[in-house]
Amino acid sequence: MTMSKTGCQGCRDGGPLPFGFTMAFQPILDVSRNRVWGYEALVRGEAGEGAGWVLGQVDESNRYRFDQACRVRAIELAGALFPDTETRLSINFMPNAVYEPAACIRATLEAARRVGFSHQQIMFEFTENERMIDVSHVQRIIAEYRRQGFLTALDDFGAGYAGLNLLASFQPDLIKLDMELVRGVAYSAARQTIIACVTTMARELNVTVLAEGVETEAELMALRAAGIDLFQGYLFAKPALAALPAVSSLGGWPAAEAAPPRAA
Repeated sequence: MTMSKTGCQGCRDGGPLPFGFTMAFQPILDVSRNRVWGYEALVRGEAGEGAGWVLGQVDESNRYRFDQACRVRAIELAGALFPDTETRLSINFMPNAVYEPAACIRATLEAARRVGFSHQQIMFEFTENERMIDVSHVQRIIAEYRRQGFLTALDDFGAGYAGLNLLASFQPDLIKLDMELVRGVAYSAARQTIIACVTTMARELNVTVLAEGVETEAELMALRAAGIDLFQGYLFAKPALAALPAVSSLGGWPAAEAAPPRAA
């Protein structure tokens, strides 16, 4: 990718994607504070097609444009839907689609400014399931995002290529436990021990743990016993297409209707 003083060639050579997409939102709950902490933006087709359908159309020729377009679309929707300036927006990004961190973040900052959405509400997730072509480059991305005031999260922790190595290299603000590690934790002493150790390790590194893919009350209770406060999963709500879903009532957690959009 050609670089210049004004940024990389990809930043200047924008164009429409050959397919349409939108975002679904799934809440992230802070059970210790009895509130919605934020929402993850999940890519979907315009008619509700799954992420696999959309990602199957992404290739080397449009990867950069897709990554940029996802950020902008998520922010535009969040600016209209989110109820306040405290709720976080979590956006997945492709480290291998970021060429120069300071230049490639410009469209994100401009979208946030345009819709009046504070960029300090934004968290960027990167996954260990995507091989890091250049680890030092990812370190530069995270350093720049932190400098800009964004949060960062390592998604799918416990699956993929090198979770512990990535944690040692990056120390993101959050790690998201992979749902396969969460599944059946209430009935698995091995999973309970592993998650307890991960939680203790993260606390010592000043990294917050978020458990995703939570589907049963038993899983929730086991994860709460490990000291985890942030949760995401079908137990609370399924993603809603271009909308904020209602949160199911659960024990001490009150039912919550989708919040109304902010006043313009």
